[in-house]
Amino acid sequence: MKLRQALRLSQAPCLALVGAGGKSTALFELARQFPPPVLLSTTTHLAIEQAALADSHHILPRAADLPQGGLILATGRVEEAQGKLAGLDEGRLRELYTEAQRRRIPFLLECDGSRGRPLKAPAAHEPPIPDFVDQVVLVAGLSGVEQPLEEAFVHRPEIFGQLAGLQRGEVVNVEALARVLNHPQGGLKNIPSAARRVVLLNQADDERRQSLGRGLAERLLPFWDAVVIASLQQGEVFAVHERVAAIVLAAGGARRFGRPKQVLEWEGKPLVRHLAERALQADLRPVIVVTGRAQEAVEAALHGLPVKLAFNPHWERGQASSVRRGIEMLRALDPQAGAAIFLLADQPGVSVLLLRSLVERHAAGLPPVVAPRVGDRRANPVLFDRQTFDDLEHLEGDQGGRALFTRYPPVYLPWHDERLLIDLDTPQDLERWRAWTR
Repeated sequence: MKLRQALRLSQAPCLALVGAGGKSTALFELARQFPPPVLLSTTTHLAIEQAALADSHHILPRAADLPQGGLILATGRVEEAQGKLAGLDEGRLRELYTEAQRRRIPFLLECDGSRGRPLKAPAAHEPPIPDFVDQVVLVAGLSGVEQPLEEAFVHRPEIFGQLAGLQRGEVVNVEALARVLNHPQGGLKNIPSAARRVVLLNQADDERRQSLGRGLAERLLPFWDAVVIASLQQGEVFAVHERVAAIVLAAGGARRFGRPKQVLEWEGKPLVRHLAERALQADLRPVIVVTGRAQEAVEAALHGLPVKLAFNPHWERGQASSVRRGIEMLRALDPQAGAAIFLLADQPGVSVLLLRSLVERHAAGLPPVVAPRVGDRRANPVLFDRQTFDDLEHLEGDQGGRALFTRYPPVYLPWHDERLLIDLDTPQDLERWRAWTR
């Protein structure tokens, strides 16, 4: 997976990189993943030698003077004594942004300095992020985790310690780093309110650091839209962790069964409550339950759970109407959700482990569809990446998401539990399930 794909960047993004542990490397690696021209600049400083990585370097340029092709670096003056290229002022940056928008080309900015350390905390004047950027990527180097809070590993260790609750010399563990990255005066500082927020955990050069990154991702996702775990030195992106929602389809009329299946009692609880609880235990957020014919009974069965209810007044038109209602609710609740898992309310064989496995498989490459497969049979529930949401909102009839499988061939997750294939369509199915699980 390329870094551009991991960051879900459009053809002409305006992106700011801040933090420590590989910003400049990320800046130029990203730039080379777009077709030229690409415009690069800085609000702070770049090392003079970085200019050699661009195809052309322009000092205090006007928009009209920029070339039409290549990797274009625009900076302030050369500061020979410091070995730095100065940043541009806000007025000139806005002029370049307007030009990039007119030409529909990427505009990538470095907006922070860290003196080569893997971790940092911002000073009072940092980071200078323009208000026009649409995505901010906070870089943090995993080589600084499990190291002492010292200048060798952390730029501005005094400020870092205040935000993390650490004394000088204490070990920077995962919990401490998460506190800094999630702090409004730390990693979240000065990010424009409308910008997408992503943490890039760089230097995941071995399995230990990748594991540390996974632990960090769990702590960061409530505050960030995505967490990317990568080794830019190796050119590898290992995982993209995003919030994944659960959409429980519980609107059907259960004509063949004869009564609402969603509220059948199973192990002392209504079936729909079992599904919602498993989604919550798998850390899916938000959990949306689409109701229909048995609205009142389903809502009563879910009483007290932190789920969102979405009534589908058109439930008789088929499953597609419930899929559309679920996506509509999800986009209203969390416009940055990375994916959604659709669960059928009559599937008692769905486990927390299965749900988490679908999420992990999706994180490894952002495939558009991930589905479990038992033997040679596809099963439910199915995960749909955000890139499919527009198509899901245009479904019609009773097919549901499987109507998209031609356009988005599923990536399959092998699963060795045949109970996942059981749907409770008839009372006989219920008896068969009960006999199987005795």
